Amino acid sequence: MRKIFLLLFSMVLISGSAKVKKKVVVETWPDNTVMDAWFKDTTKVDVATLGRQYVITDYGVKNDSNIVQTSAIQAVIDRAAQEGGGVVVIPEGTFLTGGLFFKQGTHLHVIGRLKGSERIIDFPILLTRIEGETCKYFSALVNADGLDGFTISGKGTIDGNGLHYWQEFWIRRKWNPQCTNKDAQRPRLTYISNSKNVTIQDVHLINSPFWTNHVYKSDHVRYLDCYIYAPTENIWAPEPRRGAPSSDAIDIDACTDVLINGCFMHVNDDAVVLKGGKGTWADKDETNGDCERILIQNCHYGKVHGCVTLGSESLHDRNVILRNCYTERADRVLWLKMRPDTPQHYEYVLVENITGHCKRFLFIHPWSQFFKPEKRDDMPLSRCNNITMRNIQVDAETQYDVKTSDKYELIDFVIDGKPLVFEISPEKVENPQNIVYE
Repeated sequence: MRKIFLLLFSMVLISGSAKVKKKVVVETWPDNTVMDAWFKDTTKVDVATLGRQYVITDYGVKNDSNIVQTSAIQAVIDRAAQEGGGVVVIPEGTFLTGGLFFKQGTHLHVIGRLKGSERIIDFPILLTRIEGETCKYFSALVNADGLDGFTISGKGTIDGNGLHYWQEFWIRRKWNPQCTNKDAQRPRLTYISNSKNVTIQDVHLINSPFWTNHVYKSDHVRYLDCYIYAPTENIWAPEPRRGAPSSDAIDIDACTDVLINGCFMHVNDDAVVLKGGKGTWADKDETNGDCERILIQNCHYGKVHGCVTLGSESLHDRNVILRNCYTERADRVLWLKMRPDTPQHYEYVLVENITGHCKRFLFIHPWSQFFKPEKRDDMPLSRCNNITMRNIQVDAETQYDVKTSDKYELIDFVIDGKPLVFEISPEKVENPQNIVYE
């Protein structure tokens, strides 16, 4: 009888324990708002579910790497759109093109190499977004505007073919040190605008003449396991230290809900950059905007100017997380660019679980390159607040390089639970001894 009772009791315990549900971990943003479950979904898009596949060589595009075939490739995109949508496939081989424009229901799958033309005339001038301004400039190689569900996929390569553009830029800069990015005409590699539910996965994005990826006024955008590369030196024999100018990996411009997961980034400028507008009256311009809810995780950085950079063409950035990343030789990990001519507010930023090597971990200086201050009586004081760093295992030559200014205030900076107070107008903070712990 006792054995039967013990057996029944054990069965009750097992049955009861089976009903115990696993506790769901609720992630939050730095301001303690709940992170949407969308950010946990790193599942790749199954290309087979996106509709009919249009292999470009089946529709008149020649497998010839010596001719520019913009019109022929665009005709395939247009046909796919007219027939209800589908996937435009770049097969094995190299295909030269100028600016391509994807339409609702169309997608891009790259197996071979889609390569940009060396001639700027192959990229039309149109109203677009560049350097914090809405203006006329050249299109990107891959363009998608106003799309829902657009996908770029495949293990192949989108190659910007940037060498001649880079060399021309440095020649111009040598002739005129005040030469700006817009003075040297160069296309970007991808430009996604006014879109939602976008995924760019697995593809190699290399050698962009200008910014590599630019996303503007879009939401729910994912970059998953992408390889993003531009050379950081040896592209111009007279000055071997020069690399691909302004080849930012991913520029996020006035966007919300962006996930960057598992990407490799090595470029001759900043890696992930938050933008939104610039100028004394930028906050009054409806074409500008905020960046909010940006998650960067599980990424590997080669050589970059900044792992994550807020600004310089930025207004209000909130709830930004950089976590679980490794840097080989970043110049800076967190860079807050403060423009004297623009009202800026960076808040609720978390940097955690970072390993590797860098020159400077935290970098904050007034930004003085190509800015134009104007008189504004109600000019807001710029601010950085609620910036948290924790579990940082980075070998840094300089941990903090921070300059204060009467143009901005730095409030609520914390590292591993200890508040930081920055000295008034320090020239340079070489080590933790120059930071005051409260």
